[in-house]
Amino acid sequence: MTERSPMLPPERTRTLALASALLRGVAAAGLGLGSLAVLVTVGWISSPYPDSGPGGALRAAAAVWLLAHGAELVRPDTLSGVPAPVGVVPLLLVAGPVWLAHRAARDAAEPEEGRPRPSQAGAFCAVTAGYLLVAAGAAAYTRDGSLRVVPDTLAFPVALVVAGAAAAGVWTAAGRPFGPLPSWSPLVLQETVARTLFRDRAEAACRAAAVGTAVLVGGGALLVAVALGRNAAAAQESFLALSGDWSGRLAVLLLAVSLVPNAALWGAAYGLGPGFALGTGATATPLGLTGTPAVPHFPLLAAVPEQGPGTVLNWAALAVPAVAALALAWCAVRRAAPADAPRAQAWSPRETALVTGLGALGCGAGTALLTAVAGGPLGSGALAAFGPVWWLAGPAALAWTAGIGVPAALLLRLWRLRERGWAWRRDADAREGAEDTGGAEDDGNVREGADGNDADAGPEVAEETGKPRRWWAPWRTGEPGDSTVQDGPPGSAAGGPAPAGGTPEDDPGFEPYDFLPTDPWHEKETREARWASLKRGSGGLMADFPARIPAALRSEETSGQPTDAKLGDAEPADAKSTGAKSTDAERADAKPADADGRGATP
Repeated sequence: MTERSPMLPPERTRTLALASALLRGVAAAGLGLGSLAVLVTVGWISSPYPDSGPGGALRAAAAVWLLAHGAELVRPDTLSGVPAPVGVVPLLLVAGPVWLAHRAARDAAEPEEGRPRPSQAGAFCAVTAGYLLVAAGAAAYTRDGSLRVVPDTLAFPVALVVAGAAAAGVWTAAGRPFGPLPSWSPLVLQETVARTLFRDRAEAACRAAAVGTAVLVGGGALLVAVALGRNAAAAQESFLALSGDWSGRLAVLLLAVSLVPNAALWGAAYGLGPGFALGTGATATPLGLTGTPAVPHFPLLAAVPEQGPGTVLNWAALAVPAVAALALAWCAVRRAAPADAPRAQAWSPRETALVTGLGALGCGAGTALLTAVAGGPLGSGALAAFGPVWWLAGPAALAWTAGIGVPAALLLRLWRLRERGWAWRRDADAREGAEDTGGAEDDGNVREGADGNDADAGPEVAEETGKPRRWWAPWRTGEPGDSTVQDGPPGSAAGGPAPAGGTPEDDPGFEPYDFLPTDPWHEKETREARWASLKRGSGGLMADFPARIPAALRSEETSGQPTDAKLGDAEPADAKSTGAKSTDAERADAKPADADGRGATP
């Protein structure tokens, strides 16, 4: 009996599953709050001159935990008596609460054997409600502390951050599906999202936007590191002046580390051009630092450029958004023109430009969002504006990545398609005006032209077969003028022997011969071309799996491909069946079957 779970009605089972998800949300919030409270308590214990008791330390820990979710704090005890806001969120602290809420929702919605699982909507609501319940209690606990929470910020952005992390967890538990859309959405939109073509383009645009934003932020971090290296003495002096004991210096060091992502975003905004505000009366840009900055003593702020016009080193920061735009273009072209796929699968210039432009739009939106949370007010006077301006940084990122990324993507696509390795894939190109005819029809035209003489088919046959023009094999180019076989009098058999005492041209029955086609139907390149054309003509509805060789033909491929054979040397079926071989005299007496007297098979 202990190995069996009790039989419960469905309503009670669903209630227990929702209760378990609610407890998961409470546990996730409690774990994040408890971890930060332990860290603050250790700092309070090790401090030789604590300003308050353990209650004050715990209230400060709860306030900092809510600040990590985006809540705005207020310092009521100031020298002027006016409460001062604290709106700069240490972005490194955000990673812990977001990851805990994400994991709680993922575990609640993930199916497990022997455990009831709530619906996806139920898991999301239960985990979010449990987490926000603890956040509301922490906000009420900080009302009598040195840092108080502004009540309006509990709904936005605290609730939004928790809900977003929980939704991402439920989406991860479901396998990260991309669609289908809800039934109430328009049918045209549902059909568009269901197409493989749309999902591929959307994924490529999102990936390019993420790469461009990451390179932009990384370049900003590099700018800050270089600036701190140049002003290392000022940063060290500021660090030692803030505290005289090791516990205080450790607290300053931890705060500086938690603000490193903020400094990277400040550097990215500086490289983009709009720069960042150092108070209400000063702005730092690559062109120079204007106004009178109100900069508090802090080690990371030693990287702020000196007051005055910018130098060549300051202008070098403009290379950061240029590199980010090139990285975005490279990521988009990797999907637009992959090196290991036939040329028919390459996107058109319009699609490449569109996907790159959407990636630039995503990069601009991401930069605006990140720079909005990287700064904030630190007071009610001169420090009311501190950090980058999001509505300037976002459009600047969009302008840089779109202005450089789109042309660079088109050039990279052209370069990839003009590489030497792409020459043999030209057979996959659809003709102008017949893009959706399918690879089978194209290949049929090639075979039809090869049944006669390639010289009569013209250069189109050489383009369709995809064979490069070779001086030693002119029959593959379709140019009769380049043929190494000399024409003879009509009426002679193909491949006839030379008469005694002379050359083949002296034989009155001599006639130039042609070769059998060397492009079998099941060749790998031809099969890939047909498959790519069929996939393109399906409008994105065809599944993504490569064309495979049929089992019946795999043995024939391994045995080897037939070599070029002369039409004049071909043997009739009855001769092969009896084992007899045609002689040179019989081949010489053979008459052409076509009207033009060329390419006849005996």
